[in-house]
Amino acid sequence: MSTAGNVRVLIIEDDPAIQRFLRNTLRVQQYDVREAETGAEGLSLLRQTNPELVILDLGLPDMDGMEVIRRVRGLSAVPILVLSSRSDEAGKVTALDLGADDYVSKPFGVEELMARMRTALRHRLATEGSPPVFSSGGLTVDLTRRLVSVDGAEVKLSRKEYDILRELVVHAGKVLTHRHLLRVAWGSETGIDVQYLRVYIRQIRQKLEPSPEQPRFVLTEPGVGYRLHVAD
Repeated sequence: MSTAGNVRVLIIEDDPAIQRFLRNTLRVQQYDVREAETGAEGLSLLRQTNPELVILDLGLPDMDGMEVIRRVRGLSAVPILVLSSRSDEAGKVTALDLGADDYVSKPFGVEELMARMRTALRHRLATEGSPPVFSSGGLTVDLTRRLVSVDGAEVKLSRKEYDILRELVVHAGKVLTHRHLLRVAWGSETGIDVQYLRVYIRQIRQKLEPSPEQPRFVLTEPGVGYRLHVAD
């Protein structure tokens, strides 16, 4: 992976205080920071600088943040880390479904921001390489042979359980919404109660997790969906 010293990060944020916080925090960590205060300026800088990560505030003065996500996805597969209001679950879901990789709820701390950035950058590299075998924290998933093991012991999953886990593995570290996982496992999110998904997630945890009530692999993003944790 690129070191922080040569990772270009584009910040699209119009709040001067948050912009200053992000700029100072990332430069201390040796990131190459580019800044924009509007969606239009951000899209222009995206084309000019080819960043490796975009940090995007949804509340911009010139265009809706969701439209910025749509346009970025039309230009690039760059990871997008959204800055979101803590209570805006619907906005988080929409942003993720449009192609954002993750979100940080305001107010946020330095450690959370850094962790989310590392996860988004790891996911970009993983999808570029598309490794056939995923391994992290004792969990191993062989995507070619459809084999799952925890700490070397094989785990038997039903077809639907495997389909859900496979999607989480392919997008390891990225938040996947309920709607996304319903489409993968059932072919459509329409008419399917999200409770069915919760049942299967519970079953997966019972088979994978030493302590299903305190999962270390499949993590819940309340009101949004699930993510597969990638160990540092």
